[in-house]
Amino acid sequence: MHRFVKNAGMKAVTLTLALSAAAVAQMPVSHSTVAPTLAQTPPMGWNSWNHFAGKVTQQDVMDAADAMVKSGMRDAGYVYVNIDDTWEGERDAQGVLHTNSKFPDMKALGEYIHARGLKFGIYSSPGATTCAKYAASLGHEQQDADLYASWGVDYLKYDLCSFGTNMREAQAAHPEDLEFANRMMRQSYVTMRAALDKTGRPIVLSLCQYGWDNVWAWGAAVGGNLWRTTGDIRDSYDRMAELGFGQAGLSKYAGPGHWNDPDMLEVGNGKMNADEYRTHMSLWALLAAPLIAGNDLSKMTDETKGILMNRAVIAIDQDSLGKEGDRVRAEGPQEVWSRPLAGGGLAVGLFNRGGWNQPMSVSLKELGVKKAREIVNVWTGEKVVAKDGSVTAVVPKHGVVLLRITE
Repeated sequence: MHRFVKNAGMKAVTLTLALSAAAVAQMPVSHSTVAPTLAQTPPMGWNSWNHFAGKVTQQDVMDAADAMVKSGMRDAGYVYVNIDDTWEGERDAQGVLHTNSKFPDMKALGEYIHARGLKFGIYSSPGATTCAKYAASLGHEQQDADLYASWGVDYLKYDLCSFGTNMREAQAAHPEDLEFANRMMRQSYVTMRAALDKTGRPIVLSLCQYGWDNVWAWGAAVGGNLWRTTGDIRDSYDRMAELGFGQAGLSKYAGPGHWNDPDMLEVGNGKMNADEYRTHMSLWALLAAPLIAGNDLSKMTDETKGILMNRAVIAIDQDSLGKEGDRVRAEGPQEVWSRPLAGGGLAVGLFNRGGWNQPMSVSLKELGVKKAREIVNVWTGEKVVAKDGSVTAVVPKHGVVLLRITE
């Protein structure tokens, strides 16, 4: 349906996961003055893909905005209403992109979302087409950025997808330069960041390229506010756990304005039980991950609402210190994670990845806590007593005990 736009000056590269010092030295830098001021805490909101996928319509998005207000999600901090792929139509003779019939008036949609105290997010790709083969932004970056700004867009998810073809073609043509395609990829994000900044509208840039080329090491430098560190999530405990617990060691790359993103929330989509969804939400909070819900907001059970809108868990995710948590230890199916909080506190997760209930313990000394003034079980609100300097709890299978420790 669409041709790839090629640059005759491109050299090829191997898609490597190793990021050399030389590559870092040659890496484009966005010099954006806007990006660092955005997303001072991990973005919270909703995205259409997990539930609606390619069937999403303008009315679906309007209904989601209304549900976010009615359910209390907006007041709990979920503010972005993000359209994913399949909204795009064709470009006209001047190259301006038009929406397809599912989205008859994008400017009116933006106004509808803003009128409810929410923010508007949209989707594109640095390639010629999106993942679903709709028109994307290659060669039209400034046109598209200007268009988004005219619609009142506040957030752009920029998905690598077909741009990988351009990178592979360059690689095949010029195998002698082993870092060019990675620099080429990074440059595509610099280009869009510059285009967004030129509009004068502050727009969060979400890099969606699945963790290739150690994106966490350079995502902020190219103007990203968050970057996917993983492949796509699914509504299954095994996949969620693979992605979430796989974030160990990445904490130093996150902070205010730039966040590691292990993908969207599956809470409420129905294929995990309550303990598993609480594990999902707790782990994402400890990871300072964006909380982007992906469920049908019109059909949330009280249980789903209680998980997504638990203010104490959200407070951990949105903590002003902006320090991502990390693994303390892992022994068999048991993992202990902790996250430093503003004011000297600590959030701690006792995770049982096994298939049966298990007792777990962690000592205050192991956590680096000299004296705990208060320990609270975040999900139940109950106070916990440390006996002989340790906290012990029975953790359900695939479950979590999430603690907040005040020193």
